[in-house]
Amino acid sequence: MKHTNRLLVAALLLPLGAAFAAQPLGCLIEPFRTSDIGSPVIGVIESTLVERGDLVRAGQPLATLRADVERQSVAVAASKAQAIGELKAAEATVELARQKLVRAKDLADQQFISGQALEQARADFQVAEQRLAQAREQRGIFAREQELAQAQLGLRTIRSPVNGVVADRFLSAGERVEEKAMFRVAVVNPLRVEVVLPSTYFSAVRTGMTVTVTPDFPGASPRLARVTVVDRLIDGASNTFRIRAELPNADFSLPAGLRCKADLGDSSPLPSNKPSARPAVKGVDTSLRLQLDPAMMSLGRKP
Repeated sequence: MKHTNRLLVAALLLPLGAAFAAQPLGCLIEPFRTSDIGSPVIGVIESTLVERGDLVRAGQPLATLRADVERQSVAVAASKAQAIGELKAAEATVELARQKLVRAKDLADQQFISGQALEQARADFQVAEQRLAQAREQRGIFAREQELAQAQLGLRTIRSPVNGVVADRFLSAGERVEEKAMFRVAVVNPLRVEVVLPSTYFSAVRTGMTVTVTPDFPGASPRLARVTVVDRLIDGASNTFRIRAELPNADFSLPAGLRCKADLGDSSPLPSNKPSARPAVKGVDTSLRLQLDPAMMSLGRKP
């Protein structure tokens, strides 16, 4: 009987944290990030290219706006940039002026023409060179105008900024786009796991540690997630804090929005500094502690 009472008291004196740590904690699997995608310009939707649930890649077109004017601007700018007639004429003028200057120098050396005529030939050559440089600069300006027109046309194509899944489509073909978002794209690789923990875990959790996450989803096996954020503020009302973990999902097999269980492994909560009353045990007299203390103190003594 004394041996049984000793074991019972020893069990009551064990920290309760070990049993609590073995219990998985509730968590929620969310998208790593969501982006509401709009249009940088005002226009009318010409076509939508994706629907809700479609996987998209960064840079993939999602929709197009009407762009008849922009297409014509690109065509005009391309024609100007490709026109080489003025440049060829300027090059020919330079060559002719150069030949005249060479002949003028020869004639001046033989004193067949005056020095004034030689200076005139030299000036004509310099003017021709300046016109050639101006023609080349103008051609460069036309090329940049073509790039600008092409960029303005590109703004009429709405593209996804990230790899993810289309979470929602807000507008359809024919609707006018101003400030309202057109699509919502969610990043689902990796996923984000939000866990709410009692404050007793605060000193036991750190960034970089791994958490075993079991999604509440048919056929889903436990997976390892890495803690990326530990909230530095504890909610006074609930005496809890949050951590965030990153869960790889390269095969896109897990959808966002699932409930899950998080197991922190060996990260046991620290005992509270405040003294707490030991729970009463049914069938044990309250004077048991006083009766058993001398017996426990005598453990290990030889009779």
